Amino acid sequence: MARFIYRMQSILDIKTKMEEQARMEFAAARMHLDEEEEKLQILNDRKAAYENKGRELRKDSLKVREILENREAITRMEEFIAFQMQQVRLAEERLEDARYKLQVARQESKTQEKLKEKAFDAFMREENAREAKEVDELTSYTHGRK
Repeated sequence: MARFIYRMQSILDIKTKMEEQARMEFAAARMHLDEEEEKLQILNDRKAAYENKGRELRKDSLKVREILENREAITRMEEFIAFQMQQVRLAEERLEDARYKLQVARQESKTQEKLKEKAFDAFMREENAREAKEVDELTSYTHGRK
């Protein structure tokens, strides 16, 4: 039996490597998004702590300076949170871009794999036809000699 050689194997290999690279880029984008969301959560927690502290300051005796500092801290946290929300949105956009690239790479590699399967099926049909022809010739030769 002849050996099957897929003539576009190098293209399939390249497409597979591109898919793997896209998968790695997607994972990196996912990790970056998780980090940005974690930073946002930390900022929200800090803001909540400042708000709690502000409520406590207002319950006790009036310490105007501490209350003003607390309000300033809350304002700064809101600014940091707004900036961090922008960073999260950017990370989400990068993740979507990476997801799209991964989807395209998967489609291309699957297409090449299907082409390889079809080429292999065609090869097997040709090989089976060739073997059947050899068997027929051998049978004809054997019957012809008798």
